[in-house]
Amino acid sequence: MKPGIVIVGRPNVGKSTLFNRLTRTRDALVADIPGLTRDRHYGHGKLGSKPYLVVDTGGFEPLAKDGIMHEMARQTEQAIAEADAVIFVVDARTGITALDKEIASKLRKAARPVYVAVNKAEGMNQGIVIADFHELGLGQPLAISAAHGEGVRDLIELALDAYPEAQESGNENDVLKVAIVGRPNVGKSTMINALLGEERVIAFDQPGTTRDAIYVDFERSGKHYTLIDTAGLRRKGKVFETIEKFSVIKTLQSIEDAHVVILVLDAQQDISDQDAHIAGFVVESGRALVVAVNKWDGLDSYVRDQLKGDLEAKLKFLDFANFHYVSALRGQGLAHVFRSVDAAYKAATVDLSTPQLTRALIDAVARQSPPRSGIFRPKLRYAHQGGRNPPVIVIHGNALDKVADSYRRYLEHVFREVFKLQGTPLRIQFNVTQNPFADRKPPEQNRRKPKSEEKPKPKAAALVKLKLETAPKAKPGARPKAKSIPA
Repeated sequence: MKPGIVIVGRPNVGKSTLFNRLTRTRDALVADIPGLTRDRHYGHGKLGSKPYLVVDTGGFEPLAKDGIMHEMARQTEQAIAEADAVIFVVDARTGITALDKEIASKLRKAARPVYVAVNKAEGMNQGIVIADFHELGLGQPLAISAAHGEGVRDLIELALDAYPEAQESGNENDVLKVAIVGRPNVGKSTMINALLGEERVIAFDQPGTTRDAIYVDFERSGKHYTLIDTAGLRRKGKVFETIEKFSVIKTLQSIEDAHVVILVLDAQQDISDQDAHIAGFVVESGRALVVAVNKWDGLDSYVRDQLKGDLEAKLKFLDFANFHYVSALRGQGLAHVFRSVDAAYKAATVDLSTPQLTRALIDAVARQSPPRSGIFRPKLRYAHQGGRNPPVIVIHGNALDKVADSYRRYLEHVFREVFKLQGTPLRIQFNVTQNPFADRKPPEQNRRKPKSEEKPKPKAAALVKLKLETAPKAKPGARPKAKSIPA
């Protein structure tokens, strides 16, 4: 079992910078803005002699009574309760503050090993920097620079010294990554909390609560998953803040990193163009997809029928995905969603044999031949699998560049129906068979001369005239010679 190291401190002291340094990643958003991190962010520690887990937390304000700061404080307190050791980050350039003293008082009551990291100490006298922070009563402070890496290895080695070396367990490739995406305030974080059975991420009635992509390990029915809570995606014209632009980038990266995507829609709002844009990006990324229509419990039968009609009209290109009508707040319908997640991943990673694909192709062509394009009719000869997640089917033949888009869609429908590929996009790639003699030049004696070098052939009338002019003229009064008749 890996020890868990939790990083805490007041806002804007460099906790996320230290998290990125310890994990050797850029997973945590970093900016000179207080309160950027809100949820707990887990990562695997890479800096140090032993494996460990490191947890980034939001700015800790223990005295906050309500609002988003209160929810952030609850998340930090939960992380401290689960921690094996705590790194308390303070700011060397600001010095000790009243909030630092309040946090120190909370940490002393937590009964966890605490290590005081005096950050932003680069270029400063370490003895002078750490002198004031002895007042916190949490042991010997250590001067570090998270941005430059100074003193960070000594800090983590000290924190890990009391724990035996843990063995790496499990294979990361065996974990199914599921990204939950959608517009702001549709219930993504509420869905994750309902699946986990705890307040793992902040679910607040305010759009834009989630800013970073939060990875949460999750086990269900003996299967291991990683749920990815993402920031809500708004239309490009409404994204002005720098933080939100970074959040959008993290969300798009999470979609590409996931194996399956759950698109969450709000049943109490109209299906917008932005929902279609998000779904379109998921399909272009080739990710398996499940659609969850949230807040379904608060609608009457008439509104439900209207909404289903809108879904069919506006998201018609998602006909391959399973739609589920759920209530994340009440936990209704989420079991069906995860059954579809498993089925979609299975379809996305299926192995298709060449004989089966070719047989399905021949049957499809027998039922409906590709339409003729000019003087050409495409000939589809055989098919094989060219990739997984999403499945790619490569078809070989002649004149395949003339295949119409409607016939491509027909083939997609046939393959999806034959091989039960529900929940995943399907891509068909045409490979045109090249003529092996196309670039070979004929022998010199057999090669036909270009038309520019050929002598023009005389026309029939000119030939008759030429014969009359060249024929010998008969003498006047002479009879024509009689033709000899053979005996």
